[in-house]
Amino acid sequence: MLKLSVLVLIFSIKLLAVEVLVTKSDINYKEEVNITKLYKTNVNSVKKFCKPVKESDFKNTNYRASRFLKKGIVLCTKDIDKDKNNSVLFDFGTIQIEKPGRIIFENDEYIRIKREDGKIEKIYKDGRIEWICFRS
Repeated sequence: MLKLSVLVLIFSIKLLAVEVLVTKSDINYKEEVNITKLYKTNVNSVKKFCKPVKESDFKNTNYRASRFLKKGIVLCTKDIDKDKNNSVLFDFGTIQIEKPGRIIFENDEYIRIKREDGKIEKIYKDGRIEWICFRS
């Protein structure tokens, strides 16, 4: 009887296991997270506030890390953000320029954008580019 209860306990643990994705290596902040940087495994439980990410979530959308992820961490939904297209398209008549970043300020003379690395560009309507460096 004891052997039977031990076998039932072992099989029930497998049934209660949760399938999760775990990081293969360190993933930096704002780095793209794709399925090649993860592997699938089963665990008995996850943390209370962690909703595990499924493999099917990576099929249609791209994700970026919302924080630094160490090797071997269970990937949760709060650890990743959907990848947004942060680019600005400038139309100067016959020339169109696409730059990564977001518009901070715009008037009749120029457009000011902030790039992903924190640098600020001032692009005039006639095509000139001026860098604005703020020192902190």
